[in-house]
Amino acid sequence: MLDWSDEFRGRKVVLTGACGVIGRWIAQAFAEAGARLCLSDMRADALSAMAGELDIASNGGLTHVTDLSDSASIDALVGVVDKAWGAPDIVINNAGVYPSGFLIDIDAAEWDRIFDTNLRAPFLVARGFARLMIAAKVQGNIVNISSGAARRMRRTVVPYCTSKTALDRLTKGFAIELAAFGIRVNAVEPGFAPGSTASPLTDAHVEATTAGIPLGRASLPEDAPNAIMFVCSSKAAYITGATLSVDGGNSIGSLMVYQDKKHPG
Repeated sequence: MLDWSDEFRGRKVVLTGACGVIGRWIAQAFAEAGARLCLSDMRADALSAMAGELDIASNGGLTHVTDLSDSASIDALVGVVDKAWGAPDIVINNAGVYPSGFLIDIDAAEWDRIFDTNLRAPFLVARGFARLMIAAKVQGNIVNISSGAARRMRRTVVPYCTSKTALDRLTKGFAIELAAFGIRVNAVEPGFAPGSTASPLTDAHVEATTAGIPLGRASLPEDAPNAIMFVCSSKAAYITGATLSVDGGNSIGSLMVYQDKKHPG
C-alpha cells in the first residue's frame, strides 16, 4: 500500500457498504492514512466490530446502520454526518449487490432490489452529500464503485450489468453538474474480489473467473484503495467524470480459449 497520509490525514470520508470485501479494504486504507471515517452498512454487528477493529472513534469517526433501499435511512445518514462534521471531504458509494439469474426468471421485486442498491442509492447518497459540500464550500470528491460489467454484458447477471452501465452515466452526470462547485465525481472499477457474503459465489465460479483474467490473479487488498485514493488526491485535480478500471484486464477480454492451442507461438 502506498503512503497516502500526506493527502488524507484528517480528511472526512463517508463509505457505504463498509463491511463488504472491498469496503473493508477501502476503510482500512483510509484509516491507515489518518482519515476520519463514517462507516455505513446495514449489518449492525459487523459494523460495530469493524469500527472497533479500526478504532475509528479515536479519530472522530462515525458509524451508521443504513438501509440503502430506504430514502429516509439515507437521509438519516446524511443528517448524522451533517451534525457531526458539517460536510464530508470524500464520499464513496461502495455498496452493491451481485445476484445471479436469467432474465426470464427474475421477478420485479428482485429487479427493483438490484437497482435500488446499485443505482438509486448512489444517486441519493451523492445528492445528499453534494448538498452539504456546496453549503460548506467544500471542494470534495465523490467516487462511485462500478464494474467492468458496465461495458461487458454477462449472461445471468444482466440486471447487474445494466445497473452499472447506468451508474457510469450517473457518475458523468454528477461530474458535469458539480464541476462548478469544485466537486469532482469519478468511478473506479475494482477487479474480481470473491468472498462477499451478500453476493456469494461458488468455488467453480471463482476458479473460472480467475483463470480468465489477463494478469492472472484476483484483486489484492491494495489494488482498489490505491486507485480510489489517487482519484481523490491532489494528483488527480484535473480528473472528473472518469472511470478507472483496476481489474487486471478482466473487462477488456478473457484468456479463456476453447481449442487445443493454449499459448502463443
